[in-house]
Amino acid sequence: MAVIVDPLRGRTRPVASHPDAEIIDVLTGDHDASDWAVLTGAGMSTDSGIPDYRGPDAAPRQPMTIQTFLSTPEQRARYWARSWVGWPRMRWAKPNAGHLALASLPVAGIITQNVDGLHQAAAEEVGSPSPVVDLHGSLDRVVCLRNGHTFDRDWVQEQLTALNPDFAALTGLDPIDVETAPDGDVDLEETAHFRVLDCPICGGLLKPDVVYFGDAVPPARVDAANRICEAASGLVVLGSSLAVLSGLRFVRASAKAGKPVVIVTDGPTRGDDLATYRSTSRVGDFLAQWASRGIQGDTERLLP
Repeated sequence: MAVIVDPLRGRTRPVASHPDAEIIDVLTGDHDASDWAVLTGAGMSTDSGIPDYRGPDAAPRQPMTIQTFLSTPEQRARYWARSWVGWPRMRWAKPNAGHLALASLPVAGIITQNVDGLHQAAAEEVGSPSPVVDLHGSLDRVVCLRNGHTFDRDWVQEQLTALNPDFAALTGLDPIDVETAPDGDVDLEETAHFRVLDCPICGGLLKPDVVYFGDAVPPARVDAANRICEAASGLVVLGSSLAVLSGLRFVRASAKAGKPVVIVTDGPTRGDDLATYRSTSRVGDFLAQWASRGIQGDTERLLP
């Protein structure tokens, strides 16, 4: 299995550059929420019960790489067995207060590195008009690697259950009690006998429609995210360590263009030296304040 080197190794938690109230003054003063693009990471979803990879309390994880997934049938069985056990927990996850607060702000757009679909669920609940770009895809879709056929993840779950009727009993795990990783799988020791579903149309390999480590983000998603950032006056990063280039690139581009970059997360990031404003607060707490001030500001602008 490929070993993933932690790009944050040796980095320490920075000191906040300004109090949160002053940063929110910047976000709501001469600007409104629509001036800001938002990039989110796993720290957005921890309050929904989905752990992150690199937060202060995160356990060491070794996520699946695309090279490992494609290498052998045993590795694909390992992934799908772990995903089959973890999917119900991911499926039941609900948007937390941070998702809902962000959805209440009419930002220029949300670019998320998360694959849990919680931004879309929050947008639907609140009625948000802000576009959401799933940079790394979404776990609720499964794609055929041969011909690109797509399938609903719930349907795939039903098929895997039919192929492996006794697997849950053999693992001794209750899907309600297991802890999932950010990409929806769980730790299992014995997975070799799990039966994997192939594409029912062409027999190709099936994988979740997500970008594994070592995989490339589809150009159309990168283009959509770039359009959001280029049209915005600045970038707000929420709950991301920026450990992977797919997210860090937007911070670098905004800084190069002379646009303010706000980073909010309680651990170190690869973009700390590019941040104009840095908060080390929990994302949910920061968003509650921003949403409260932003909504109040919108109301004031509507008064005669």
